[in-house]
Amino acid sequence: MKKARTFMPNEPVETAQAAPARPVARRAAPWREQGPVIGVVAVGGAVGACARYGAALLWPTASGAFPWTTLWVNVVGCAVMGVFMVLITEVWQVHRLVRPFFGTGVLGGFTTFSTYAVDIRTLTDGDEARIALGYLALTVCLALTAVWTATHLARRVVARVRRTGGTDGGGAA
Repeated sequence: MKKARTFMPNEPVETAQAAPARPVARRAAPWREQGPVIGVVAVGGAVGACARYGAALLWPTASGAFPWTTLWVNVVGCAVMGVFMVLITEVWQVHRLVRPFFGTGVLGGFTTFSTYAVDIRTLTDGDEARIALGYLALTVCLALTAVWTATHLARRVVARVRRTGGTDGGGAA
């Protein structure tokens, strides 16, 4: 049996030759890659928020009343998101900035969890707890139903178009 050798402090130790180091490829700074994404989300968010503000001006909600405008803005936004996601994931090949611009930016700015939360708080502060609770539940139920229904219907339409020999979804005809 071979006895293991003990090394003394500061004694040179033989090591295997290391392979020559390969140059490390420089990666672009993360902010350079994300800059365009942040830009399109910001622009899309401004567009969506302006559309939501326009809806609030067209259909204002009286103090203490059920906030129908915010409810329908959120439901419509969820339905549009359902159709949009089917189109960009199953039908079209789109530029990498389309999804953050429209999905995160425009629809994120248009739909509004913050106004939803403020509406609930305003209603509960105004002793309208039943309206607030109804609004809370109805928004969630209708928003989920809208996105599910829109996704389902969009898939059916796409399948029918493909079956009947419609466009292949490659873009404008």
